Order: sequence, then structure tokens, then C-alpha cells
Amino acid sequence: MACRQLWASRAASYLRISVFHRAFSNVVKDLKYADSHEWVKVDGNSATVGITDHAQDHLGDVVYVELPEVGATVKQGDSFGAVESVKATSDINSPVSGKVIQVNEELSSSPALVNSSPYKDGWIIKVELSDSGELNNLMDSEKYSKFCEEEDSH
Repeated sequence: MACRQLWASRAASYLRISVFHRAFSNVVKDLKYADSHEWVKVDGNSATVGITDHAQDHLGDVVYVELPEVGATVKQGDSFGAVESVKATSDINSPVSGKVIQVNEELSSSPALVNSSPYKDGWIIKVELSDSGELNNLMDSEKYSKFCEEEDSH
């Protein structure tokens, strides 16, 4: 009987892990990632920033996004806004430094875009980069996937 319980315990543990990995499958290869779960897509000297699918999944349904002003300066690792969900409010940290050149005004009326389309319609800000060398401090998609797996296993 004890052997059966041990097997069931291991099977349940395995299934929980498997279910999580299937749920966490949306990491885009061409992006860079911060350990605070923001992504950045660079296009020339500008960068689009948002929160990752992993982050929005942990937050739950997003009900409000606090956006910075256009023209504001952001610094890598510093907070520039917040995401409020039914579960919690979380700071949004900038993965790069520079000047905000555009904010996603759609999020004011449709904050759930962060949940439904975190890498496309749910982007948060666009930044004119002041130091493209900072991108070297960020993770690629493979490292970010491993980072999330390790973080969630604790």
C-alpha cells in the first residue's frame, strides 16, 4: 500500500509539472527578457516593452495598467509603471534605459490586452534607447525559459 501511495505522489507531482510546462509555452525567440519578467523587442534605436506571458499568467486578469508620460526617462531595472490585476498589483520595471516615445493608449480602455496578447497588442511602452549595450544584461528566450522553470520549481 505504501508503495502505491509513493507512486501516486510521484505521479501527481509529475503531472503538476507537466501541466505547468504546457501552460508556460509562450516565449518569443526574437525578444530579450529581464529577470523581473518584462520583454523587449529592439527595432533600430527604439525598443518596445511589455510584460511576459509568464508574468501575466501569474498575475491573473489585468484590470488596470499605470502608464508613464511620453517623454519620461526610464532606467534599466527601475519601475516605470504598474499592472493591477484581480490578484495583485505589480511594478513594471524597464529592461532598458532611454526616453519613452510612445505608450499603448489602448491599455487605458482595454487592460486585458496584456493577458490576451502580451507580445503583440498588449505592449506597454516604446523607448528610444540611450544605451544599446544594456541589452547584453538581458536573457534570450532559451535562458528566460530555464529561468522561469527554476523560479517556479521553488
